[in-house]
Amino acid sequence: MESEIGIRAGRMGGLRIALACAVAATLTLFAAPASAQETGSAQPDAAQTADTAPPRAADSKPAVTFGAFVDGYYAWDFNQPPVFDRSYTTQPARHAEFNVNLALVEAKLEEPRVRGRLAIQFGTSVQANYAGEPQIGHVSGSSVSQYIQEATVGYHLAPTLWVDGGIFFAHTGLEGWISRDNLAYTRSLIADFSPYYEAGVKLTWTPSPAVSGQFLVLNGWQNISNYNTPPAVGIRVDYVASPKLTLSYDNFFGDVAADNVPAKYRLYHDFIAQLTPSSRWQLAGTFSLGTQTRSTAEGTTATWYGFSVFVKYQLSARVAVVARVERYSDPDQVIVITGLPDAFRTNGASLGVDVKPVPRLLWRTEIRGFRSSARVWPRLRIGNLSQDDLFAVTSLALTL
Repeated sequence: MESEIGIRAGRMGGLRIALACAVAATLTLFAAPASAQETGSAQPDAAQTADTAPPRAADSKPAVTFGAFVDGYYAWDFNQPPVFDRSYTTQPARHAEFNVNLALVEAKLEEPRVRGRLAIQFGTSVQANYAGEPQIGHVSGSSVSQYIQEATVGYHLAPTLWVDGGIFFAHTGLEGWISRDNLAYTRSLIADFSPYYEAGVKLTWTPSPAVSGQFLVLNGWQNISNYNTPPAVGIRVDYVASPKLTLSYDNFFGDVAADNVPAKYRLYHDFIAQLTPSSRWQLAGTFSLGTQTRSTAEGTTATWYGFSVFVKYQLSARVAVVARVERYSDPDQVIVITGLPDAFRTNGASLGVDVKPVPRLLWRTEIRGFRSSARVWPRLRIGNLSQDDLFAVTSLALTL
């Protein structure tokens, strides 16, 4: 997401049934020819788990499964932003409002040689995140693409190699798009200011249970509609160093300028560590670094960076607490364009409580604060800005 940051869920009943039938028929077409051959899927973690899963047994049958997820929320921003939109975030996107953060319906196909997922989505986080989708020409932009969470088709090329194409979750970072799968309810600044979705093709190689890698050719930095000719590329490597420690690295490289202006090459890196010292404790951290040519006032290379660190403790089988500290600094306003003379340099912290009364229901409450080096946060009165922002959010999410 660049600096641009509800859809009602009440109509989903009939739509969901019709969609399920249509998707089942579509995905079954993919399954039929493959089953006659040799028998062979958010946060990025969920997507990559699906990418690296071994083929099922040779005598297994094609399986199409359906699911849904609804995440409703209420947030209160103590700065009381004047137009109720909360700045510099995709969630919670609205202040003083009951709304739907994300609602989705999905169909997934898993077959020995073919796989796929189609997921349709709605919500305020969707509208906020896809606001920067390029619109070049008439058949372009967010008016359609924002409703497509994933639309992928994959083929099993070899025992350790899959190829997938379409629109899919981004390969970058620790935190994914679906709040249920993240350590904290709200996403860190480095997650909100890096891709959540991509369009292109990817190869996933799993040479051993401990190592998996991806190579991707993409339209660009979180865009489905293209605005320049050369494709971007990226890689990701995940290494399970031990049952308690996983290390990951990912990057992105590409020209992020339109064809009619000089190229601006963006190189972005994530370094990720996840540690589970016991059944009660989870720790994770990400450090991100980006550079972009011809992007300072002098036309030289700009640099930005950020980090986030999480600690989660499971109080009981149903209750957990999670804390986070973070920083994001973009002195040349490459990613976060404040529209002000002052750039976005911000520290943050959060504390949350997760309650799972039954397996499919998750109630999450979080308080989160920011302190910036300059007045960049909108306050109650139009034109009034603050160095600080503090908000509280509570969410109830259901997985079907």
